[in-house]
Amino acid sequence: MVGRAAKVGDVGRRVLRSGICLGVTICIGIAANGAWAESLPEALAKAYQSNPQLNAERARQRATDENVPQALAGYRPQIVAGLGAGLQAVRDLLPGNTVQSATLKPWTIGLTVTQTLFNGFKTANSVRVAELQVQAGREALRNVGQGVLLDAVTVYTNVLANQSLVEAQRANVAFLQETLGIVQKRLNAGEVTPTDTAQAEARLSRGRADLNAAEVSLAVSQATYTQVIGNSPSQLRPAETVDRYLPRSRDEATQFAFRQHPAVMAASFDVDVASTTIRVAESSLLPTITLQGSVSRSRDSDPTLGSFGTDQASILGQMNAPIYDGGTGASQTRQAKELAAQSRLVLDLVRSQARTAAVGAWVANEGAKTAVAASESEVRAATVALQGVQREAQGGQRTTLDVLNSQQDLILAKARLIGAQRERVIASYAVVSAIGRLDVKTLALNTPDYLPELHYHQVRDAWHGLRTPSGQ
Repeated sequence: MVGRAAKVGDVGRRVLRSGICLGVTICIGIAANGAWAESLPEALAKAYQSNPQLNAERARQRATDENVPQALAGYRPQIVAGLGAGLQAVRDLLPGNTVQSATLKPWTIGLTVTQTLFNGFKTANSVRVAELQVQAGREALRNVGQGVLLDAVTVYTNVLANQSLVEAQRANVAFLQETLGIVQKRLNAGEVTPTDTAQAEARLSRGRADLNAAEVSLAVSQATYTQVIGNSPSQLRPAETVDRYLPRSRDEATQFAFRQHPAVMAASFDVDVASTTIRVAESSLLPTITLQGSVSRSRDSDPTLGSFGTDQASILGQMNAPIYDGGTGASQTRQAKELAAQSRLVLDLVRSQARTAAVGAWVANEGAKTAVAASESEVRAATVALQGVQREAQGGQRTTLDVLNSQQDLILAKARLIGAQRERVIASYAVVSAIGRLDVKTLALNTPDYLPELHYHQVRDAWHGLRTPSGQ
């Protein structure tokens, strides 16, 4: 009996050596092969380069850049060329009932150049609006980038945690299978009752169900990893926290979030956009001055048949001053003012949300530290308890059910530790994201930083051309 109990103890010790480490990193046994393992920074770099959501946002920002050259077009002349040709039958009735008829082949070619000299400062304010939209878009892009990187951290740690859970559950099933074999031998020897066998069988069935659930969760997390990162996970290295990038206190975190979070910065630019849009709307109430030059040549275009052709050239200055437009301009101005008021309220809301998110992330990170420490202590205590129950079972002071219950307590404690370690890593990155610093530069990722300013300067002063800077 002592030998069989010792064999149960050996299985229990193998469970204790399953793929989990006590610390603030999530570890699995297969991650020891560093030659083939992928680290979290490497996964973040891949997501930064290839994530579809982030690339779509970059394309949106490049489209927003085009608002600036469109607004600048108001400073430039508009040139229009015209060409017309056709057939025209003419029958003129002259004095004395004389009839004159002819078939003409008229054609006209002309060129008109129009230059706006003054339009109520509409062009200048429109350019300002477009530039502010670009600034707001860059902050929105930065915010999306933060979200993608945080998603990448989440899916990475999910795969690690689920791999650890699968390893722990497999070790648990192995322990329960060997325990059942020992109990059946003891039943045949008359040392235990069928109740002990039934208890061991029930725990084994539960262990297999838990293993299946862990494998299902692992498969789902691996598919999500592929979606976010761009490749399927193989062997992953332990994920570490980024405490070195965190503020010194909660108050400092909220101040950073209030001032420099990309969502707050984008909302601030939106306020400037809305305020400048008021002046754009007011420009419709001011005079417009244009200068127009034109040249044209026409042939066979005189239905009186008095001339063969006409050549014209002209330069005209024109001023249009609105007197009453039915109230459209006034309504647009009032509307712009209300939208500006709305944008200011949205800015206040976003600032409040950023502050709340920073507090929540900071508290969650501190709570995760406590949870990891408590879970580590629980695992150590559950390990000692299992070893003690096994020794007592060897002396006949404990039953099979006591060993099974102690083993179940240890597995649950390990599962809680794995979850706490996962939350600890994610929470540290969440704090960095909440203060607006979850980016390539802060994390020192081995990948080029995407610079939206490059495309902006490529297209800002482009006068013509249909191809994008990327060659499309």
